[in-house]
Amino acid sequence: MKEQIKAAKQRVVVASLYLGTGLLEQELVDCIEETLERSLQASGPSDFRVSILLDFTRGSRGRKNSRTMLLPLLRRFPEQVRVSLFHTPNLRGLLKCLIPERFNETIGLQHIKVYLFDDNVILTGANLSDSYFTNRQDRYVFLQDSREIADFFTELVDAIGEVSLHLQPDDTVQMMEGMVHPYQGDKTTYCEVANRRVMEVINAARTRQELHTQTFHGRRSEGDPLLPQQNPDAGGDQKTEPDTWIYPLIQMKPFGIQIDEIVTETLLTEAERGARIHLTTGYFNLTQAYMDLVLSTRAEYQILLASPEVNGFFGAKGVASFPPAYVYIEHQFYSEVCCLGQQDRVQLREYYRNGWTFHAKGLWLYLAGSSLPCLTLIGSPNFGYRSVHRDLEAQVAIVTENRDLQQQLHQEQEQLYLKSGVVSLSTFEQPTRYVKLWVKLVVERC
Repeated sequence: MKEQIKAAKQRVVVASLYLGTGLLEQELVDCIEETLERSLQASGPSDFRVSILLDFTRGSRGRKNSRTMLLPLLRRFPEQVRVSLFHTPNLRGLLKCLIPERFNETIGLQHIKVYLFDDNVILTGANLSDSYFTNRQDRYVFLQDSREIADFFTELVDAIGEVSLHLQPDDTVQMMEGMVHPYQGDKTTYCEVANRRVMEVINAARTRQELHTQTFHGRRSEGDPLLPQQNPDAGGDQKTEPDTWIYPLIQMKPFGIQIDEIVTETLLTEAERGARIHLTTGYFNLTQAYMDLVLSTRAEYQILLASPEVNGFFGAKGVASFPPAYVYIEHQFYSEVCCLGQQDRVQLREYYRNGWTFHAKGLWLYLAGSSLPCLTLIGSPNFGYRSVHRDLEAQVAIVTENRDLQQQLHQEQEQLYLKSGVVSLSTFEQPTRYVKLWVKLVVERC
């Protein structure tokens, strides 16, 4: 990321839940500052822009936080830097007044993670925090010279930024003039405005794709991808048929946008007998709809989740002590698999790596008879209730016929699963898997 920031000439776009406050995070901020400085020295007034989108509640937590880390950039380069802080419209009124810090983050978040430098894009589920840079297992895909994808995510971040609070140099926040306030204004009106603004970005990309497809086929075929990625070995021939396609999948249920949910359910539903799906999530809390599809469809599943010891919340106290809840949900799901006699078709595995935590999420699809995947999902969603119903999420489906890329995706999946063990009945008999009654009651009520 530091190398990409230093090399950027036109734009740096960052979307994350939060920016941490450690030394490694400070190095990223320093890199941005140096690049901004260099852009001014090179040509006087600069077109170089930095756009940062974070979550308001998570980014404002504590006295030293994401906001205080970024204030020096705003103060030195107010014309070139914009810091947008998304505030969910569902946290308002008495709820906002009464729910304390940390608890309020459960109501809804800006959860998208995209890191973009000119036309190069990193898609991931990782936040900008030192643990992700050192000992937290996640996934990353780097798309190089991908202007269409970079433009799409730049426009998406701009759209969300327009309906977000903007950080000011004095650490206050304010909305764009004429924009509906997310928690002081009318909720329905705000959500309608946000929906319209985000859908403008999605529909504009679809229109561009229609024109792009005509280059290859002279017409738009039903089911064409939103953004095709050129074969990197194709040279300069623009009419060479692409072998890899990238579909951005957006999920913003508060705004009535649920593209990712629809596509994920379709993938789970349509996977044929003999197909294999590898699904990973840092926090095992699949929606009921996803669990029902896994249990009732034909494909074989291997679901990788964090063992309690490598769960990001392991050892936390109070509201953050989630691992027992995930253990209980996992046990319930495993019991249902056994009850239905599906153990041979649906296998649970737990990731363990000493000294590490696990945050990788995504999906790999292997068609029947194939030893390599033809599709992967990568991005911010955890396939859980919050990802589907409360948070702002984005991932991409990468569909490829390129053998080398399929091999790389397969190796990525294998490396994750090699550090895991199969879940069995004895797994839940271990003393560390004891779940207190109050945790069970809370999970059942939620």
